[in-house]
Amino acid sequence: MIGRLFSGLLVLFLIFGLIGPMVVVTLYRFVPPPMTFLMVQRLFEGRGFERRWVPLSQISPRLVGAVIASEDSGFCEHQGFDMAAIRKALKHNAKDPNRIRGGSTISQQTAKNVFLWPRRDYVRKGLEAYFTVLIEAIWGKPRIMEVYLNSIEWGPGVYGAEAAAQRNFGVSAARLTPAQAARLAVIVPKPLSWKADKPGRYVRKRSGTIAARAGVVRRQGLADCVFR
Repeated sequence: MIGRLFSGLLVLFLIFGLIGPMVVVTLYRFVPPPMTFLMVQRLFEGRGFERRWVPLSQISPRLVGAVIASEDSGFCEHQGFDMAAIRKALKHNAKDPNRIRGGSTISQQTAKNVFLWPRRDYVRKGLEAYFTVLIEAIWGKPRIMEVYLNSIEWGPGVYGAEAAAQRNFGVSAARLTPAQAARLAVIVPKPLSWKADKPGRYVRKRSGTIAARAGVVRRQGLADCVFR
């Protein structure tokens, strides 16, 4: 009896814990992921919903370079995890626990945004690591970047590069200027507080830095894996 119960639980774990996520990740390799947990949460908060999925070919390379410069300069080098950034974040957080710094890569952020809930906890971090490994193996860098840029929050009820470009600058994501791309990249960490169309002093200053770093990304080929 106990043996049968154990076998049944093992089968359920294999189906829902291992095989199920692999099937879903494989499906999302070809079709746009639907609404995320965060999008549903924001809807219940009354923030609305605006999202226009576009392929990576219709998103300016300037935005790709800007988000790599701002969020994950080693995107093309790592396999989903930047161990140096994680160690720096742990060291910083141990010294100043009131100002938590994250060490997540774009791959980790994509895994969290698409498949998991926003709240921080150890269960979510463990699942985030698993999904990160899966999307790196099954999707590859171009698809990860495409899903990332079409899914992240860029303002109250605004998701994805196309909606963000239209809302903030009245242009398509394909026609973003370097300055506009840098502003959008800057506000990714705090999209409900910072504004790209009417930037405060910090966003203006930071966007200049990101625009310069995006130039380095372009010259050094740090975004080449996205366009291969």
